[in-house]
Amino acid sequence: MSESQSWLVTGGAGYIGSHIVRALAAAGITPVVVDDLSSGHREFVPADVEFVEASLLDTDALTEAMRSADVAGVVHLAGFKYAGESVRRPLHTYTQNVTGTVSLLEAMDRAGVANLVFSSSAATYGTPDVDLVTEQTPTRPESPYGESKLIGEWLIADRAAADPDRPLRHTSLRYFNVVGSGTPDLRDTSPHNLFPLVLDALVAGKVPHINGDDYPTPDGTCVRDYVHVADLAHSHVVAAQALAAGRELAPVYNLGSGDGVSVREIMTAMAAATGIDFTPRIEARRPGDPARIVASGAAAARDLDWRMRHTITEMVASAWEARQAG
Repeated sequence: MSESQSWLVTGGAGYIGSHIVRALAAAGITPVVVDDLSSGHREFVPADVEFVEASLLDTDALTEAMRSADVAGVVHLAGFKYAGESVRRPLHTYTQNVTGTVSLLEAMDRAGVANLVFSSSAATYGTPDVDLVTEQTPTRPESPYGESKLIGEWLIADRAAADPDRPLRHTSLRYFNVVGSGTPDLRDTSPHNLFPLVLDALVAGKVPHINGDDYPTPDGTCVRDYVHVADLAHSHVVAAQALAAGRELAPVYNLGSGDGVSVREIMTAMAAATGIDFTPRIEARRPGDPARIVASGAAAARDLDWRMRHTITEMVASAWEARQAG
């Protein structure tokens, strides 16, 4: 990939997207950001990065952004990502995540852009009946969010198969709990994600809570696969480079740690990192939350230089540092 090439990042003003934008730039690739700022932050986009404020549903704006920057590909992260909220707002979720992806694919066709890295989700698996999820594990999403991400994968694969004369090189990356910070000026500000919820509560002098302690897990709390956002961003860049170079990638990769951590264990790590001693309050389960999901990252390790470069302690410490800076 030449240094002159640029890539469009949808959702590039968001927590994960802004890390990918910086990782692309560090790799000599010019990022272009499209974001409607519904959950992203303009200040997360560096001043020297082209920024287009537009909805994913605005096909014309997407097309123009791709044409004007002569982009080589797209990293597609924009969407409504909250599993629990998606149960309450299914139509909104499908509009943003499914109709939005249709709009993006149409814009890519118009602009002649043939490379796509899609931010999918481990929520596509629902509650697996295996201890370690692989790419061959059946997909059984349990929320409109997970369903919308799986449909997004189908849309991309169907578009790629439909027109051999206009090939679409693509891969979809599935992951679940992305945490930590690669730099103190970028942080997760989601009102629904565990790390910011806990840190915001502690800063406000409140007691963090756990949603459910009666799951069929060792300590009764949900077990998740936590990965550091900087590690995640790196493998998105490697995927983009591979596609642009014409290298064949698998249609789907799990970016997983291979090792689960419970919510209660995260709370213990939070107390240690912040120096604030607390006993979490127990509240009701959230709808759409699987009991356990842990994925193998072996295929991504083989093809996308994926590996866990940060421990849970380091993930929590970097999130706390960014929260204090924010």
